Amino acid sequence: MLKIYQSPSEIHPAVAELFVEAAQTAIAEKGSFTVALTGGSSPIELHKLLASAIYADKIDWNKVFVFWGDERWVPLADNLSNAKMAFETLLSHVPLPKDQIFPMYDTDRTPEEFAAIYEQKLLEILGKDGHFDLILLGMGDDGHTASLFPHEEVLNEQEKWVDAYYLAPQGMHRITLTAPLINKAKQIVVITFGEKKAPALHQVLEGEPSVQQYPSQLLKPANGNLTFFVDEAAASQLENKQG
Repeated sequence: MLKIYQSPSEIHPAVAELFVEAAQTAIAEKGSFTVALTGGSSPIELHKLLASAIYADKIDWNKVFVFWGDERWVPLADNLSNAKMAFETLLSHVPLPKDQIFPMYDTDRTPEEFAAIYEQKLLEILGKDGHFDLILLGMGDDGHTASLFPHEEVLNEQEKWVDAYYLAPQGMHRITLTAPLINKAKQIVVITFGEKKAPALHQVLEGEPSVQQYPSQLLKPANGNLTFFVDEAAASQLENKQG
């Protein structure tokens, strides 16, 4: 599904409403809500909305379990850390038990070792079926999502739920949920905006299949819903602008 808004300022409330509804539904149905947050700058305003009383008071945070879609392998105090951003903009402002928050970092493990540990924690919380209630993602100018970057071996992963690898162009390790796990989710939301995203969005949604070049094409939920929340600038090259 494609949802187009005039500006990013209209996207954030729409996703906040979806987040609250997903949380309320999951908690009512099974007593918990599992979500994977996205990084970068795109979700900052969304986080601030969710931390505000108008949204935060509608969620039973004691029953929320927070993971991440991906992370740069840096300490939690590093400004590059997705977790640091999430704590500053959302997690430190809501009554969410600390032992239900699972950042993707460990000072005592290698990235590869920790990826296996993180997968076991996901198995413990999600169960063997691995169904997240909601996964929030962004999309880069190059069509990557999470840390599924073009032409990297992780794009071929079929079994692991979590993988870690050295991303040479960035000179750092990344840890990421893989497509097999992401596509098990009940809801996948991709937030992307700005004219720089337009060429990639066009290729992802309307171009020829080319997963290695545009990894966001890997997003194909088995039984869930996939929704792109974009602004008019990002959608400017789309031929079909209907959801």
